[in-house]
Amino acid sequence: MPELPTTPKGAATRRRILDAAAEEFAQRGIAGARIDRITATARTNKAQVYGYFGSKDGLFDAVIADHADRLMSAVAFDAEDLPGWAVGMYDENLRHPELVRLMAWLRLERRPAGRLADATDDEPKFAAIAAAQAAGRLRQGDPLDLIALVIAMACAWSPASGFYAATADEPATDHDRRRALLRECVARAVAP
Repeated sequence: MPELPTTPKGAATRRRILDAAAEEFAQRGIAGARIDRITATARTNKAQVYGYFGSKDGLFDAVIADHADRLMSAVAFDAEDLPGWAVGMYDENLRHPELVRLMAWLRLERRPAGRLADATDDEPKFAAIAAAQAAGRLRQGDPLDLIALVIAMACAWSPASGFYAATADEPATDHDRRRALLRECVARAVAP
């Protein structure tokens, strides 16, 4: 079983490995990623990678968990403000486009169908949506379907877009226009 670091230096090495691995996996996927490139970028060795993560697959899982935690910390879920949640995800995708790329690789290489996340991770969101539906503040429908719709709308301009991938380098007016459109469309889509 992989070990967690016990020293500040070990924690810093683990963080460098996660960051280097996120970049490598986002660019090349699981199959294309190379531990040699990750260790070179992280300024460490294979023994550290395998000691902390067990395997390349374990490292990928840790990267996904790390980025999901970052997203959830950056964009708090609020069933009463799904338009704001969508805009928050749009902004986070601009700041960290690698998250969407990592999720795309997860979909392509591991989970071609069904949900990407474990079922228990989203239960509090589903319960909050059901409560807002019961109070008449959100449209009726399966909470999973509402979340899927809102996420898809929030990712319309992400690196996974089949039409247009936005970048943080574009003019602020473009982002403001998209945020306003996203907010309005999500509000209409989830209105009772």
